[in-house]
Amino acid sequence: MPSAFDFEHSPFDCLTSEERDRVRAQVDIAYFREGEAILEAGMAPTHLFVVIKGFVQQFEQGGSEAVASFGPHDTFDGRSLLSGQVGGRFVAAEEVLAYQLARQVVTELIARNATFGALLFSDLSNKLAAIAGRVGQHELQSLALARVDAIPVRAPHFVDADRDVLSVVRLLQAERSTNVLVRDLSGPAPRLGIFTVTALQRAVLHGTPLDRLPVREVSSFGLITVDAAAPVGDALIVMVRHRVHRVVVMADDGGGDGGRVVGVLEALDLFSFLSNHSYLINREIVEAQDLQALARASAHVTQLVGLLHGGGTRVGQIATLVQALNGQLFQRAWELIAPPELVANSCLFVMGSEGRGEQLQKTDQDNGLLLRDGYVAPADLDAICKRLTRALIEFGWPECPGAIMVSNPQWRAGQAEFAERACQWLLQPDGERLMALAIFLDAHAVAGDATLLAGVRARLFSLATDNDAMLARFAAAIDAFAEDSHWWQRLLAFGEPAAPRLDVKKQGLFPIVHGVRSLALRAGLDATSTAERLNALVAAGRIEREFAADLLESLYFFMGLRLKAGLAEQAAGHEVSGQVDPARMSSLERDLLKDTLEVVKRFRRMLRLSFRLDAL
Repeated sequence: MPSAFDFEHSPFDCLTSEERDRVRAQVDIAYFREGEAILEAGMAPTHLFVVIKGFVQQFEQGGSEAVASFGPHDTFDGRSLLSGQVGGRFVAAEEVLAYQLARQVVTELIARNATFGALLFSDLSNKLAAIAGRVGQHELQSLALARVDAIPVRAPHFVDADRDVLSVVRLLQAERSTNVLVRDLSGPAPRLGIFTVTALQRAVLHGTPLDRLPVREVSSFGLITVDAAAPVGDALIVMVRHRVHRVVVMADDGGGDGGRVVGVLEALDLFSFLSNHSYLINREIVEAQDLQALARASAHVTQLVGLLHGGGTRVGQIATLVQALNGQLFQRAWELIAPPELVANSCLFVMGSEGRGEQLQKTDQDNGLLLRDGYVAPADLDAICKRLTRALIEFGWPECPGAIMVSNPQWRAGQAEFAERACQWLLQPDGERLMALAIFLDAHAVAGDATLLAGVRARLFSLATDNDAMLARFAAAIDAFAEDSHWWQRLLAFGEPAAPRLDVKKQGLFPIVHGVRSLALRAGLDATSTAERLNALVAAGRIEREFAADLLESLYFFMGLRLKAGLAEQAAGHEVSGQVDPARMSSLERDLLKDTLEVVKRFRRMLRLSFRLDAL
């Protein structure tokens, strides 16, 4: 009876000591010759298998094309145990040694350990949720995933808006606080503001004696709030995005009125809770007086990504924080390089993964510039734009091979001229124009007047929604890498010197991103990130909520794979390739990869039907 069962791999690594003993007592070893069928479609399964040596191929019922493979430490076929019937054919691709665990034992383990069952049987969303929970059990979960109310939030102090500033300052001193919340009932609707020590400067400069100056006159009434149940990382993102040192914490009591005030979360309290320095990076960016200082801040953002990923922070949360920090970086760089009049009369925007808020590591620059109609640009505009491009290269963003940058006159123009250019991409589409249109649809303003970009996008969407032929041609790009559609079969070469590497962007990220982008364009949705587009599509009844969740989880899984591989390449001093070596994946990662590639396959089928791509 075997005693060397390896519990270091999913789903068995989540078992308790007692459950592991149960496995050791019941597991057997089976041998299968090369070419031998291990499971046949339609049969009633009796065991769960874990490969020790060799490789197993899975074929769809009646099919001759392998749809999956299983190597050492991989588990199969748990799903047939759940359904009671094998759905495909499993064949030994070479001599196979495998552990086999009887169905009754597996059933007992599922009843005792919910995480084990989720990892073995669940759909993608539940499986990834189980993994996140297990990470927390292993104390590897990042503090950024904790709830805001896990932080000792400072109790709120309230004052009436009519109260004089001098008495409010005395209250601050007595309570050893830096702020009070101000209730103003004088208007048509009650409002809540905040008075801080910093506002005392405005009060002194106001000219009215402090004992006669109502606190409402120097308070801020556009409160920045965060929900008490939100992740700490979300509060951090809010602070960075709004450039504030504190946020008001609200608790939703279900009354639909925005909830009650729990307290005020100060930046210093948050940083004492978190181990990273993202807010300090933001300050470094805002206070930078030259491009060299911004280059250092950019390097700190890169370091922060590795820190957060190593701490277990969710990929989507890292990407959102990175977008906020990079946006501040682009804005400050433009302010340092361009004269103030140009900044005020232009809109600098980024595109691609940076525009969608899905960039984790710095990739090729994708940016452009809109000028206000009627504004006369400085004579040295070209030199200014080229200086920005060079600065971004110094910050770590490589030059775009396709020259999609502000240094290229094709990607800078007056608002009306650029809108006309974008409409031509849509109305007279060819390969190059459709690519430009796809890139521009992800545009996100980072500096200057954002309404310039909003105007161009509105003009574009007004023409797009009724053009079925163009939309179909646009969506057809999901098959741009169709020649690689049998990639998973080549994964059967596990362990061989020429084993294939996975281009995560081609096989996973691009089909999801562009497919969702196409659906959003047809629906006239102005969102730019894939997550926002999916939420809007669900709200509009254009896609089922469960499938949208699978698509988003698949996107984040691919982003995580790419980031993990890229960080390893950076640590080794190599250039980031964007490719993943399956031989370096864990059995759990390979299992999730099969699931996510199947989601991509389903999505492609849905898009072909929805846009009638077979008719092209």
